[in-house]
Amino acid sequence: MEFLLDTIHLADIERYTKCLPIAGVTSNPTIVKKEGKIDFFPHMRKIRQLIGPKATLHVQVVGQTPVAMLADAHAILKNIDESVYIKVPTTELGLQVIKQLKAEGHHVTATAIYTKFQGYLAIAAGADYIAPYYSRMENMNLDAATAVAEFAKLIQQNNANTKILAASFHNVGQVNTAFENGAQAATMGVDIIQAALQMPAIDQAVKAFTSDWKNIYGPQQTIHDL
Repeated sequence: MEFLLDTIHLADIERYTKCLPIAGVTSNPTIVKKEGKIDFFPHMRKIRQLIGPKATLHVQVVGQTPVAMLADAHAILKNIDESVYIKVPTTELGLQVIKQLKAEGHHVTATAIYTKFQGYLAIAAGADYIAPYYSRMENMNLDAATAVAEFAKLIQQNNANTKILAASFHNVGQVNTAFENGAQAATMGVDIIQAALQMPAIDQAVKAFTSDWKNIYGPQQTIHDL
């Protein structure tokens, strides 16, 4: 089970990699836009420094033709590092690029997946990860949970090396359901993590524990003081 951060905000990445088992960071042009006109490659190299060499870093191409997408991919690999997972939209042209990048021996994440058929094609093309857009699928009255389950079934049946990297979540429940239906990984914004960990009930429980301890041993005593 892999938890990834869907952000390139350095402070958030530094904060959550210190306390959570973060397996990687994902990005796309919309996420980059939130940061403004950053110095792109140095910024991405800073992310690599923060997450370390074993974590996965996913960076998306923006070219509109196979030639342009491949040029983007090679620039990403040259200017960040060779371990980057190149995110490629799962379109007719994108699938052509995925096949080429895999033939070259690179890591690929097939993204913008809304349908089972897209996922099946990306798995067959050898994508390392497929990224179904969970909440967006549900907004279109598509059964995201069933799609993830079918992807997992097909991967197992074909002994494929592809992993399901569920993305585009609106709430914590969707993340849970994606994992429960076979996703090996999920990428989420910090708002999802905050919603999961900052529930009032959690805070109340911690305060109650602290109060009970103080009532027994006094306000200044912790366990290491005993």
